[in-house]
Amino acid sequence: MPRYHRQTLLPWVGDAGQAAIARGRVLLVGCGALGTVVAEYLTRAGVGLLRIVDRDIVELTNLQRQTLFSEQDAEMGMPKAPAAAARLREINTSITVEPMTVDVDRQNIQNLSADVDVIVDATDNAPTRYLINDVSLSQKTPWIYGACVGMTGRMMTVLPHQTPCLRCLFPSAPGPGELATCDTSGVLGPLAGVVGSLQAAEVLKVLARRSDLVARQILAVDLMTGRFHGTSTESGGRTDCPACSGQYDYLHSTAQPDETLLCGRNTVQIRAPRGAAVDLSDIAQKLRVAGSVEQTPYLVRCRLTDAALALTVFPDGRVLIQGTSDLARARSIHARYFGS
Repeated sequence: MPRYHRQTLLPWVGDAGQAAIARGRVLLVGCGALGTVVAEYLTRAGVGLLRIVDRDIVELTNLQRQTLFSEQDAEMGMPKAPAAAARLREINTSITVEPMTVDVDRQNIQNLSADVDVIVDATDNAPTRYLINDVSLSQKTPWIYGACVGMTGRMMTVLPHQTPCLRCLFPSAPGPGELATCDTSGVLGPLAGVVGSLQAAEVLKVLARRSDLVARQILAVDLMTGRFHGTSTESGGRTDCPACSGQYDYLHSTAQPDETLLCGRNTVQIRAPRGAAVDLSDIAQKLRVAGSVEQTPYLVRCRLTDAALALTVFPDGRVLIQGTSDLARARSIHARYFGS
């Protein structure tokens, strides 16, 4: 019996829909709580290519809700994208999984998304979502919005120039501290399973060329009460929406924060200047005077001797300073060991 028999029994899938899914190409931005759920279901459904982009490494606190990772991944400090890819390749060897340990920004998102059929938002920050919205409209690529925190989550599908976009409904990104985060409110693991499953279902509809079936609503779930609520977006389009009119403020913005506090991590990320790739072996050698150093093909990690901090350096020059949420302190530590 064919592997996808139960899926092709669905009238809207069938053999033609399954063939379309098998040709489908997906960009998954983020591979945390939502991303691992989406990635696993799309892998099992037989998508042609799954490009997983995530900037982070696996930590023990991730395991409560991020379903593709193990304790060994956390102990090794594995980057999430290749760790997820290794597991997914065990699940389905017939699809292509492309893991990329990079931070999605306005300078790389167009290349990352240029050859895909749909983009999945599995991020933990609003600016990246608005960036995805811009590139989705500019490239006419559908995208699936998802978010969860505490006991509540939301999902929405954006079909460029057919349905309202994110800026039609929420004209500007919220400022720092305006929204609850997993750092301040926690998150229940099964909530990510619910929202990620809804996102994966929408992706499969798009790939099967059944955009007529996508949810034209913001679907909200509250696991405390067990209630779902849908708010129609049919009349949510705005004629004065800048993004729908071709003004891509987030894609073309020159503002790019050098430091970012990572959600729920007590970690600060400091970006390198554009194109500032580094030699990991050289970095490892320089950091040996500062503490114990581990080097893998993906990163260098140094546990500092004189502070309860760890530095993680990636090939693109990004540095995670773990053990502090103080941006000023993080900048000082970065300057001490990297000179800027």
